[in-house]
Amino acid sequence: MDIKAFKMDGLGNDFVIIDLRKKDLNLSKDQIIKICDRNFIGCDQLILIKKNKTNDADAELVFYNSDGSISGACGNGTRCVAEFLSRENGQKEITVLTESGSLKSNIIGNKLVETEIGIAKTDWQEIPLISEMNTKNLKIEIIDDNNIKFIGGTAVNVGNPHIIFFVEEIEKFDLKNLGPKIEHHEFFPEKCNVTLAKVINKNLIKVKVWERGAGLTKACGTAACATAVAANINQLAEKALDIEFALGKLTIFIDERNSVFMKGPVSDIQDIDIKL
Repeated sequence: MDIKAFKMDGLGNDFVIIDLRKKDLNLSKDQIIKICDRNFIGCDQLILIKKNKTNDADAELVFYNSDGSISGACGNGTRCVAEFLSRENGQKEITVLTESGSLKSNIIGNKLVETEIGIAKTDWQEIPLISEMNTKNLKIEIIDDNNIKFIGGTAVNVGNPHIIFFVEEIEKFDLKNLGPKIEHHEFFPEKCNVTLAKVINKNLIKVKVWERGAGLTKACGTAACATAVAANINQLAEKALDIEFALGKLTIFIDERNSVFMKGPVSDIQDIDIKL
């Protein structure tokens, strides 16, 4: 099977994009995992673009994690596809439908795209958590490389569940080991994304992310949004701030309605051929 596809990334958070608006394609879970495998094509997520049947959006998106599971939202992936669709139709405002709702993006230019993620959810049932608890502090214990214990964790849902730990030194934690343990923590029946965050000042936070179903990632748009929301809940940051990843920053803004906006760069579009 030969598949024409595209590759894009946002700050190193990379995607294989397959456009299915003119033809259908049924991929098995094993085929999705193979496409995402770094020893084959390789990506954090596979994105399928589908035709929106009701014409109230430019397209419908389906996101698959590298383990073959479906992701409810993908902020950087949405921004990349918005750029892709804008180059096709010339529009500066792109709307896509996702499992977590309708998302609007503005094409600013120079490969800079802003997406409105919407109002974050912080109620325990909306995260979701296994039972009623204080989502501001889940009191989960994590241990750093010096065997120092930290207890905390703020839970936020921005299309998918996240937990954010505000720590003094993110590099002192082995996220490759810690990430999967927290992702599968008993509190989270749908698993979760895990972020370690260091507050530099009220307008800048550095993060490292373990992504549910994908593992360590160079960047994660929804994690940036969730971190900004969690920082505001804990009175650690302003409503406008930068979230810094290894390869650059995403700018997050929370408006007066508490809707979250994410702005950042996207890559060029690379044509690829997949032979399955």
